[in-house]
Amino acid sequence: MAEVGEGMKIRRALPSRERRLIGAWCFLDHFGPTDIGGTRGMRVGPHPHIGLQTVTWLLEGEVLHRDSLGSLQSIRPGQLNLMTSGRGISHSEESPPMATPLLHGLQFWIALPDSARNMAPAFDHYPTLPIITCDGATVTVFAGQALGERSPAAIHSALVGLDVQMPPQSSARLPLHSHFEYGALVMQGSLTVGDEELGPGTLLYLGCGRESLVLRSDSGTRAVLVGGQPFGEPVLMWWNFVARTHEQILRACQDWNGRADYLGEVKGYDGERLVAPLPP
Repeated sequence: MAEVGEGMKIRRALPSRERRLIGAWCFLDHFGPTDIGGTRGMRVGPHPHIGLQTVTWLLEGEVLHRDSLGSLQSIRPGQLNLMTSGRGISHSEESPPMATPLLHGLQFWIALPDSARNMAPAFDHYPTLPIITCDGATVTVFAGQALGERSPAAIHSALVGLDVQMPPQSSARLPLHSHFEYGALVMQGSLTVGDEELGPGTLLYLGCGRESLVLRSDSGTRAVLVGGQPFGEPVLMWWNFVARTHEQILRACQDWNGRADYLGEVKGYDGERLVAPLPP
């Protein structure tokens, strides 16, 4: 268990000691369900990113995104916020003033390949995404392509992200890309994947070589399945940066701490921007 912002508790599934990447997916935080009634809710002050994309996916509640491009966008369950840092962007995240009391969701990072690491930053909001019924599961394709549908999200690697909902006493067989590696994370209820029974907050790495995956749930479940072609480039992560060398990380930290104009201004956030810890 860790904290972000002003005391928001999160479970960090990626990176871990056992697994640093699943395809280009290099970071996965699961927050909530948390009752934010009577509090200021999520409060993550302006901070920078380089070399990655952020994916915000909510099950309950609302989050307000601001960034140095001038974006101001709320997100609700079933919608997708995708921010591409490219060579650099700064942003903040907060609960809006009239937010519902329960907050529950995920944030992912996708490592950008060398071909896209220095592209111009961008922000996109996708209010609707493809939803498919597959056996006993309802599947939302929020990234990549699966089950004959493609997410509109603009990504730069061969990968996939699925939200899987299953009622009690159900099972489903999902087709997979055999050249992808996969991981499954349970958010609600319990899920049996092959011979493994998973509870909330558990990430199961599934490796490559599977053409399908059988899922079963006695209690009903909500889970995500992420996968991708193994990322064939070195990745170095520190704080909010994804880079290739220690020098790139150190320079980004020093620039953020030392230059008020570095990566622009996040307008409208009523708090201080975060300070970058220097790498050892």
